Amino acid sequence: MILLFKKNKNILWPVWLILAWFMAFPAQILAVDLTLAQAVDKAISHNPGLQAAQFQTLSAREKIIQARSGALPQVYFQEQINRTTNPMWAFGTKLNQESIATEDFNPDRLNDPDAITNSASRLSVTWPVYDSGQTWYGLQQARLNQEATSFSQERTRQQVIAGTITAYIRTLLVRENQAVIHQILETARTHLKLVQSRYDGGFVAKSDLLRAQVHIADLKQQLSESKSQTDIAKCMLKIAMGGASNLDDTLTTPLEAGIPMAGSLDEWIAKAMAHRPDLKQLIVQKRVAEKEMDKSRASRLPSVSLSGNYEINSEDFNDTGSNYTVGAVASLPLFTGGRISSSIREADFNLKQIKAMLQGMEQRICGETRQAFFNARSAWERIQVAQSAIGQSKESLRIVKNRYNSGLFTITDLLDVEVTVQQSLTNHLKAVHDYRAAITRLELAAGIMAVK
Repeated sequence: MILLFKKNKNILWPVWLILAWFMAFPAQILAVDLTLAQAVDKAISHNPGLQAAQFQTLSAREKIIQARSGALPQVYFQEQINRTTNPMWAFGTKLNQESIATEDFNPDRLNDPDAITNSASRLSVTWPVYDSGQTWYGLQQARLNQEATSFSQERTRQQVIAGTITAYIRTLLVRENQAVIHQILETARTHLKLVQSRYDGGFVAKSDLLRAQVHIADLKQQLSESKSQTDIAKCMLKIAMGGASNLDDTLTTPLEAGIPMAGSLDEWIAKAMAHRPDLKQLIVQKRVAEKEMDKSRASRLPSVSLSGNYEINSEDFNDTGSNYTVGAVASLPLFTGGRISSSIREADFNLKQIKAMLQGMEQRICGETRQAFFNARSAWERIQVAQSAIGQSKESLRIVKNRYNSGLFTITDLLDVEVTVQQSLTNHLKAVHDYRAAITRLELAAGIMAVK
């Protein structure tokens, strides 16, 4: 084995080199390109909140089976073993075992019987033929609750999509802003060389040189802060995706405004009222509350059930006695201490509460839609203004730079224009980000969340 290793040591060293690379740079090796659509897909697959909503829907489905079972016969098997010296139970046990004899009627044995063991095997069946509609209403409520949880799951899915899009474009914003600061920093360094040259030639005071150096120091600080903000934004994106991302993934979907918002405010409000899953969920919950009202009132009605059991009794599993019992029970609540009346009032209060909540949600949806609509419209207008401002500021920088080089402008004029260029680029990025974020909130408010 040692000879084999020595013979092949020149072949093995590249393997060790590859392993060392994976250990030293694991994040870079695993980093991949990540589009916005891929980020949303990963979030839908891994977000814990959405997974919890899915389990809630599955749980509601099982409630339907449980509710339906109340209308079906219930069959049980029971095995019971007793040993007693109780006179009544001892005599009754012998009767059940069909082993009673003449001497068992002796008063002394009746009053002081020997201990007796009994093994009872019992098969029982109960069937609630009519339980005043409680099972029927319960089944309807279970089906409605499943429908409600499906709407809740859909709303959670939309919120996960919106949260992922928001985190993604936020990461794009801070990344692009970092690039703008880096670009302005490079421009400032070029201007510093110009100032340094003019200072060395005795054309400007040292204060101009110091002012340019301070400006670069400020840009370096901004660059450091932007890097920190980028790391935070990537972390928030990872959380939105349920941890299914690498902090070093490259976001490949560009930060673009896209097309202008279509539709009027009234059309968007109409969409929200027609599509919002949480509004549909509350409407279904209102129907559940109405069924609870009917269920409570039906408690005043009679109920009928059938029952039967077959029993085998034995002391030593050799000689056995068997018997059966069948019967029917009908009951009508005459007085329940106010329980039924109270449950009816409670159901009525719960129904009124949901109606009030439904009214409040409709108002809140209108408010959310209006706010997102106006924010999107304002952001789109700011994009147009910012685009023209970029060209104007860059042209102004070119003119001021030439005039500063000719000694017509001061360093303050030059640095002010640099700040203006940076501000115009930043304003454009922020306007694009705000528009995309507002469109995302508008679609979320309207309940039609989708990836663009």
